[in-house]
Amino acid sequence: MAQAPKRPNLVFVLPDRQRRDTLACYGNDWIQVPRLNRLAEESLVFDNCYVTQAVCCPSRASIMCGLYPVDAGMPVNLHILPDDVPTIAEMLTDDYHTGYIGKWHLGNEIQRQHGFDEWIACFDSWWRQYTSDGLEQQLSPYHHWLVDKGFAPDARHPAGGMFSDDFRAELPAQYHMATWLGQQAVGFIERNAERPFVLYVSSKEPHPPFTSPYNDLYDPETMPVDETFRTYPEGHSLFNRIRAEFWMQAVHNGGFDLTTDAGCRRMLANYYGCVSLVDGMVGSILDAIDEMGLRDNTIVVFTSDHGEMVGTHGHVEMRSPYEEASRVPLLVRAPWLHEGQRRIAGNFSQIDFVPTLLELMGQKVPDCLTGVSRAAVLRGEADLSDNDVFIQHNGVGDRDLTSASESHTMPAERVRQLNLLKTAPWRSVVTADRWKLTLCAADQGELFDLNKDPAEITNLFDRPEHRDRVRWMAARLRLWQQEVGDTAPLPGV
Repeated sequence: MAQAPKRPNLVFVLPDRQRRDTLACYGNDWIQVPRLNRLAEESLVFDNCYVTQAVCCPSRASIMCGLYPVDAGMPVNLHILPDDVPTIAEMLTDDYHTGYIGKWHLGNEIQRQHGFDEWIACFDSWWRQYTSDGLEQQLSPYHHWLVDKGFAPDARHPAGGMFSDDFRAELPAQYHMATWLGQQAVGFIERNAERPFVLYVSSKEPHPPFTSPYNDLYDPETMPVDETFRTYPEGHSLFNRIRAEFWMQAVHNGGFDLTTDAGCRRMLANYYGCVSLVDGMVGSILDAIDEMGLRDNTIVVFTSDHGEMVGTHGHVEMRSPYEEASRVPLLVRAPWLHEGQRRIAGNFSQIDFVPTLLELMGQKVPDCLTGVSRAAVLRGEADLSDNDVFIQHNGVGDRDLTSASESHTMPAERVRQLNLLKTAPWRSVVTADRWKLTLCAADQGELFDLNKDPAEITNLFDRPEHRDRVRWMAARLRLWQQEVGDTAPLPGV
């Protein structure tokens, strides 16, 4: 086993919407992700990693800042991370050189910020949300690279034009954003190999549009699907039932006809192709770490900001406590802590990333963090056997939930009900004994026994024999609210 370094590097890889069941270590033995599978064979593999909120900006705020989304000022999408909320980069000693490459999604995308020494942006489409003067006249390095390669922008931008998501997603693999991000990460690692560094790399894939150079990599007709694929969630919350109704009578952006099994399977096959694109990016990063001789003093973390339903329970997107949206992969490679693969049982919350990583890097952990360090778990000195985790949804969102569809046949009144229900906050707890309770003041509760029903088919909330369990789990949820200052209204049970 390698000797523990005094100042280990950190490379944190964060794809967008990558489900847990996209790796061999989590049961998917047919998807083509050889680099990720290799990383898993060399890593601590967390069985149950949960996001703090299954929405991009809120989740990323927790990952970067060690706070729940409301406390970080990021309760929903399209907010700007406040200047006075520090990220992990602002908590490090000055001997660390820091870099952020890729999708930020915490505001002012194009601008270096929050303690990062190097900043390589790749998105131009959020210019309407910029708050600093002049930013709308700037374009990302990825944009300029594509122009230098001879491509012409196809969409409007104040600076003269940009590349749309649809254009970018259909580029050959060598010009694709994920490939470019991998190349930029390699350059950062090579430039900074002689000093301690922290690098975050975030791809958009496998986020929509569900298309890539690998659309034909998986056969939709023969590809395995999960138990609840295109299955209406009978007896679940009204919000989840109406979402399933909507998507099962809609055509998703990109022309995926979700009223048919073939159309939904095509979308899922394309999604897996996007995951394979992420795998190539990860391979470039891992190879650079090895080639620069940094394997034995570099922590590598691979996780996702949330999952993606992509047909499960009849849903698309996230914004859900369902396992496929809120439970994500987590691999941590630190050769001085383990040899080969070691499984980490129990529940882990992404709220604990910042304090855990700070401790592993020999840094002071600020008292203001909500999360706690789990470094002892990684060292094998403790476990997660008694750990409950909590998931938020903070109500009023950033858009109409039907906006990702090209067309649908749902009546206008039912659409109105869907968008009204999404404004109601809910809270979930997953207890150490693997039960999940979700409460919402405006909707039916949900209770699932994840031991016997991991696919969350049968809602036990209204079963008389489980009333006492609902009561004590609700009490656990309310105690957590008191501990962290959470004020979301919850119903009596």
